[in-house]
Amino acid sequence: MSLYTEIISTAAQAPAVIHQAIAAAYAGPGVAHLTLPQDVIAAKAQGSVPSILTLKPRSEVTASEARIAELARRIDQADKIVMMCGAGCRGSVDLLCALSDRLKAPLIHTVKGKDLLPYDDPRWMGGLGMIGTRAVYNAVMRCDLLLMIGTDYPYSNFLPTKSTVIQIDERPQVLGRRVPTALGVAGSVRPTLKQLLGRIAQKTDTEFWDEVTDERRKWDAMLNKQADIKRSDHQIHPQVVARAVSDLARSDAIFVLDTGLNTLWSANWIRQTGTQRIIGSFNNAAVGTALGQANGIQALNRSRQVIALTGDGGFNMLMGEFLTAVHHNLPVKVIIYNNSSLGLITLEAESVGLVPFREAIDFPNPDFASLARACGGHGYMARRPSELMAAVVEALSIDGPAVVDATVISNEMPNLPHVDLEMIGHFGLAKIKEAVLAVTGG
Repeated sequence: MSLYTEIISTAAQAPAVIHQAIAAAYAGPGVAHLTLPQDVIAAKAQGSVPSILTLKPRSEVTASEARIAELARRIDQADKIVMMCGAGCRGSVDLLCALSDRLKAPLIHTVKGKDLLPYDDPRWMGGLGMIGTRAVYNAVMRCDLLLMIGTDYPYSNFLPTKSTVIQIDERPQVLGRRVPTALGVAGSVRPTLKQLLGRIAQKTDTEFWDEVTDERRKWDAMLNKQADIKRSDHQIHPQVVARAVSDLARSDAIFVLDTGLNTLWSANWIRQTGTQRIIGSFNNAAVGTALGQANGIQALNRSRQVIALTGDGGFNMLMGEFLTAVHHNLPVKVIIYNNSSLGLITLEAESVGLVPFREAIDFPNPDFASLARACGGHGYMARRPSELMAAVVEALSIDGPAVVDATVISNEMPNLPHVDLEMIGHFGLAKIKEAVLAVTGG
């Protein structure tokens, strides 16, 4: 959704309307959209551009003294603290680490905050929710204080109802709207944490930290086992694809994730360096957006490695964007998890006990590698584990846009950090219904 959209009908309108669009984008922050008819594009605008000095990103918001004092008091009273870091923490990593060390508080992240720190930083315990770990879920449910910092994390079923929650965000409208919240601090992350660090006492008890760290190691070991390319001789597991791309990418690569089941594979198995970026829509129903975003990012910096990871359904929806990459010589690399279906729809249906409507979500695909070559780019096929690494290495190293068509197991289940008995019953019921329909032909 754009923050501002307008048509520039005459050249005379251009300076004022463009100024307003830029101001709206900065104020959001977000997207501003302008439509320029062809005759207007060719016309010359008269006069100087007004008010350029007013066009600046919005300033940081400083929290009130009273709120900082109350925040410090509540932190000093708490024993088991978890710090949840979102996109609003960008630019404040040093302060997050300093606060974590002082409070012996594990750092956890949203998907938008995953790339803030390298995956192997001892403070960085993992994500929350379906794109997350059991260690983090347990930590959030066992802590007595959850600090939500620079995030409006929307999945309330993964947030605690018995622990105290404090939220720090420069957007007052998001404070307290996801879960019962004891204190909302309206302030930008960096100035708020700077003020806070000088007020809180050093904690020394590491029992909670050690428990979370131990659970995190066990979860990471499971992820590594699932991503082992030797796991199968004949079939490619999607986790293996994500880990291969992650380990072979440049240390400053930009990963662009599409929406769908493929998001779970990429976001859970990419091992980010801390200097890489992980970008995506991260909105429901935004399937098919990754390649368009990747092209835009690559156009801004042609020397940086940009990798779009998408399901076959998402690629099919916007495959014309690969022609755009070829046309403008954008060296985007596209990794396709090819399972011939809309995998997340299957998972969502079964999670509520329904039989997936296969006629709508299973589909034949073209040979994506041949399609890429027909468009003038490069295409590589991987149908077996023995072919995967060579395909990814070649695609990432070649000059120009490239596609890796990786055929992955279609019925692979993602890890579920938290599964209740009701959900287990729904999955079981759906599988029974599918088996009956297979026998009866209904």
